[in-house]
Amino acid sequence: MFFLWPLIPFFYLLFRLVLPARMGAGAKFLCALFLLIVTQAFAINRFLLGDLAAPDLPPWLLMVQGWLFAAAILLFVLVLARDVFLLLRGCWRLLFRRKGAAQAAGTGSPASPSRRELVRAGCGGLLLARPAERIALAAAVLGPTAFGVSQAVAVPALREEEARLRRLAPEHEGLRVAQVSDLHMSSLLTRDWVAAVVDRVNAQKPDLIVLTGDMVDGPPERRMESARELSRLKAPLGVFACVGNHEYYSGYRAWVRVFGELGLHMLLNGHAVLTPGGKELVLAGLTDPVARTFGLPGPDMEAAMAGAPAHAPCILLEHRPGFAPLRARQGVDFQLSGHTHGGQAPGLREIVSSFNNGYVRGWFDVDGMPLYVSPGAGLWGGFPIRIATPSEIAVFTLRRAEA
Repeated sequence: MFFLWPLIPFFYLLFRLVLPARMGAGAKFLCALFLLIVTQAFAINRFLLGDLAAPDLPPWLLMVQGWLFAAAILLFVLVLARDVFLLLRGCWRLLFRRKGAAQAAGTGSPASPSRRELVRAGCGGLLLARPAERIALAAAVLGPTAFGVSQAVAVPALREEEARLRRLAPEHEGLRVAQVSDLHMSSLLTRDWVAAVVDRVNAQKPDLIVLTGDMVDGPPERRMESARELSRLKAPLGVFACVGNHEYYSGYRAWVRVFGELGLHMLLNGHAVLTPGGKELVLAGLTDPVARTFGLPGPDMEAAMAGAPAHAPCILLEHRPGFAPLRARQGVDFQLSGHTHGGQAPGLREIVSSFNNGYVRGWFDVDGMPLYVSPGAGLWGGFPIRIATPSEIAVFTLRRAEA
């Protein structure tokens, strides 16, 4: 039942903060139980609700759950960092005192301290005994994480960008493309939130709207009220989408059918030829690698571009950004991706980056091909937090790059 990695912060905080605290055995038991519940939130959702990706809980409960989990992880990091610092400082002071004593006595080199002496010197200041210190630590973890949760559920802000393509035709200069990624429609990000996103996109009056995957968490029978809002997305050149990994977790075939009925043109290892200004522009989209675990076709660029005019510039929609170097070699002129949520928070951002070939958020030049990785409009409801990584709706104005 338990997830293994959250047991690390649980046991560390248990032995560092709970057990040494001056309170009765009953109070310590309740604190330990609360800490276990907070750190095992994902396991509890899977065990009780049978759904890790799309837990159907009230929005306020999902926010509290995410807030407390993030606070516990941040608390673990801060206490661990403090302990390492104090341990190193204590050991250094012990060695310095030994050296000074040896010099004063004229005995030459100091005797090496025993292991017990090193541990005692390092651990002497580890316990958080002072109430003011505990209060400061609680404020340091609860405040930022509460703000992070509020940012996670906010309606995404608009981001205006210029995308410079080498092969862009003069007729395509000034074309406006709106990207919405990682909506993650769920019991947390519900119909009203989706409606606000749709209104904000439509207000920009883009020529083309694209959605780059992870649009939903949960099957159609649980998310149709929210999904219907997507039918209001309007653009002269159309509304196109590729799928992300969460579409497969949520019922791929059913959602592809529903999205089509809602007016989204699904690009599943396929392409569309657009003709703004009378000149051809290829818009391609790929499936997600997780498709293969469901017995479905994975990303296939050759199939996606079959029959496409070779002379026309190609904009690619691919949920995951990690294959960008390969796409550049395959002739893509501009790639739009998501998936990473921008890393969501410092520290986590570096981990997410390592799993995505270093492409975590914003612009990248990949062998001359511009890649833009959206931090997403929404995120997974099981971990609703954003710290220094705001959500966004991006609108790109296409420009011809200088040779």
